[in-house]
Amino acid sequence: MSGERLILASRSSARRAMLTGAGVTFSTEDAGVDEDAIKASLPDHAPDQLALNLARAKALAVSRRDPEAWVLGSDQTLAFDGGLMSKAASLEEARTRLSAMRGRTHALHSAAALARDGTVVWSDVDTARMSMRAFSDAFLETYLQSEGEVALLACVGSYRLEGMGAQLFDRVEGDYFTVLGMPLWPVLAELRRAGVIET
Repeated sequence: MSGERLILASRSSARRAMLTGAGVTFSTEDAGVDEDAIKASLPDHAPDQLALNLARAKALAVSRRDPEAWVLGSDQTLAFDGGLMSKAASLEEARTRLSAMRGRTHALHSAAALARDGTVVWSDVDTARMSMRAFSDAFLETYLQSEGEVALLACVGSYRLEGMGAQLFDRVEGDYFTVLGMPLWPVLAELRRAGVIET
């Protein structure tokens, strides 16, 4: 057991599940950052760089409150049709977005940042390209009813690849963990380097 403490600065159940599944010991704390304000302050940033800035902001916010712990921040952005897509605010909005993405490709950018003593010591971002199949309107309705509003509005693309959302796609180029919301392999490598987990 390492004597180092790790805090995940995220409310994401998928990120918690990734770390838990990998055998990492950690606690969680909501970073409490205003993501919309950060996005608004960086209008010219590319989607991958925006994900990095959000991950860093989360890690820093918690690290400043608990400087002796290692703090892992993570965030994800979805780039589609030349713009940035945020989480849907309603079931109808999720339906409209999924219809627009049908038969097309979008990019998911997942970033992570590690902070200690109020300073970001490492950050990285990875990208997955997601190609949706030309699913029918009937399938879309079945999917929306099956997943439910709570699950659909919690995910940036209104899908969970670890659930029925896998059926929305015919091709995914990139790492599975990146799709779920965090570049896990680089995170684990950095946690080993930092002495948080065994080498």
